[in-house]
Amino acid sequence: MTKMMTLAVLALLTSVGGSALAKTTAPLPIRGTIDSVAGSTLEITEMSGAKIALTLAPDLTVIDVTPASLADVKPGTYVGTAALKQASGVYRAMELQIFPDSMKGVGLGTRAWNLKPHSTMTNGTVGGLTKAGGTVGTVSGSGDVTLTVNDGSGDKTVLVPAGVPVVTFAPGTAAELQPGAHVMFFPMPATDGKLTTKRINVGKDGLVPPM
Repeated sequence: MTKMMTLAVLALLTSVGGSALAKTTAPLPIRGTIDSVAGSTLEITEMSGAKIALTLAPDLTVIDVTPASLADVKPGTYVGTAALKQASGVYRAMELQIFPDSMKGVGLGTRAWNLKPHSTMTNGTVGGLTKAGGTVGTVSGSGDVTLTVNDGSGDKTVLVPAGVPVVTFAPGTAAELQPGAHVMFFPMPATDGKLTTKRINVGKDGLVPPM
């Protein structure tokens, strides 16, 4: 599989899939830290403190979540953001994901999310950026940034406060799934009640996936 093809596949697991999945009831992600590894089974402590066992599918895909910067965002960049919609209609970002060009269009739309109560996930294309003082072409320096993001149904205004985590994605390996690693995954439906996944995000070098 080429790197471009791999990245296109990775996009499906970062923000609840593409347009076809958006039309169905997609599972919400589970987040936690790996406690132990035994063959294809991970023992994980969820962020809530609950202990769970996760079976990794034979055709597992691992995705690295790596640090990025708002300086990488410009008009035309495809992004995802978990956010809280304010009374004003502005979406206040809790994190920002920057997708490679090969992932452009994946997961387009705004949907319910479970990072916090009433949170949403928006995937779309950046149309413009503004900072105090006016419109900018790229981000430099510190301070809040406001993005205009087209999610396919129209423009959403996204406020990205200073200090919000910004990440991107890269192909990973199963060798990274070790005790102490921070992971996020979408569980597959299972008739036996066991948790299984074909795709898992892992924070690179100790990073906690913020989405």
